[in-house]
Amino acid sequence: MQPASTGASVAVPDALTHPSSLFADDRHRPGQRAFRRANLALFAAGIATFVLLYSTQGLLPILSADLGITPGQASWTASAATLGLALGLLPASALSDRYGRTAVMTASVLAASALALALPFAPDLTTLVVLRVVQGAALAGLPATAMAYLAEEVHPSALASAMGLYVAGNSIGGMGGRLLSGWTAAGLGWRWGLAASAALALLAALAFRLLIPAARHFTPAPVDARALARTVGRHLRNPLLVRLYALGLLFMAVFGAVYNTVGYRLIGAPFNLPESVAASIFVVYLVGTGTSAAAGRLSGRLGRRGALYTAIGVTAVGLLLSLADSLLCALLGLVLITAGFFAGHATASSAVGRTATEGRAQASALYLIAYYLGNSLGGTIGADAYHSTGWPGAAAVGLTAMTLAAAVTLYATRQAITARRTANGLPGRLSAQ
Repeated sequence: MQPASTGASVAVPDALTHPSSLFADDRHRPGQRAFRRANLALFAAGIATFVLLYSTQGLLPILSADLGITPGQASWTASAATLGLALGLLPASALSDRYGRTAVMTASVLAASALALALPFAPDLTTLVVLRVVQGAALAGLPATAMAYLAEEVHPSALASAMGLYVAGNSIGGMGGRLLSGWTAAGLGWRWGLAASAALALLAALAFRLLIPAARHFTPAPVDARALARTVGRHLRNPLLVRLYALGLLFMAVFGAVYNTVGYRLIGAPFNLPESVAASIFVVYLVGTGTSAAAGRLSGRLGRRGALYTAIGVTAVGLLLSLADSLLCALLGLVLITAGFFAGHATASSAVGRTATEGRAQASALYLIAYYLGNSLGGTIGADAYHSTGWPGAAAVGLTAMTLAAAVTLYATRQAITARRTANGLPGRLSAQ
């Protein structure tokens, strides 16, 4: 989350309308031991997921220096994992319907953690990138399934708080993984940085396995590829959902472009910061925790499109401010970019659940696919642009993405105005004066 979310927030899946959720009174509630265990387990799972997913992002300048590769080449170690995750989301969600939420989540996080232990021994860049693709695909079962598990097993009155704790785990894992790997690598090299991330993720994965209560409200369903394809097809023919998917991709493209290159900028001229200090920049990620929570209130006050315009504007201002050769401006710009990204992502992702009247799990999975593809594309294109023209190139990639996001939102606004005028018996478009 999401990051990606993201950490990233995800729409509540179809399990909320599952018959068992209507009649069963034994779902986990606050104050119960099982509720605390489920919360802690998903919190640990969120940490493991985002430690693994972004373990190389804080290492990119060190990888470039040690392996003699460009920022664009190094960025593939980060983009490959999100690409693998995007490709694995729909198959993983289907497998969880057949084999169970806890089984898929456990297999996913343990397999991805085991692969993390192999990363420090990768002999070259190609092997490292291939391992990261496989690791991302293995990891897909957790974000594709966690929300469905919570929706089925936690009482609706406590669902928001349980999901909030899971998202908090995503945020802390995303920040902590980057900081741990970056600080360790600054002193001991990138292989030790990856080893430290693997150790943290494995501990979190084991905690998840030990804590997670058995599912009591899961009903197995056969994997029906044709039904899945029909549901996906309906979602992709829904213009509003397609626009929301595009917005998720574009916001995440900015995030990938900025965070894949900001380390290079900080250790280079004119700032020349030590690598350990540059790695600490990921503390800014915490801005997203507060911004994501505030996005709901912003949407309530300004409406969804008003919140999106605000998020786009804040992100664009941050990108422009970051162009100044001032460390204060660069840091303030990064804060604004991060705040704008999380606000835009939270607004778009929450709208997916309200828009999809059926197949909510698949609608959310499609949003996450677009979201993580945006990370892969933006991160790689932004790193190549940085290699060619420096920070202005990476910022230009972000500004282009925000211009496209503004165009998508403006189109949605015009469509809404036309629909409202038609409903009121007025001409769909204003005539030229």
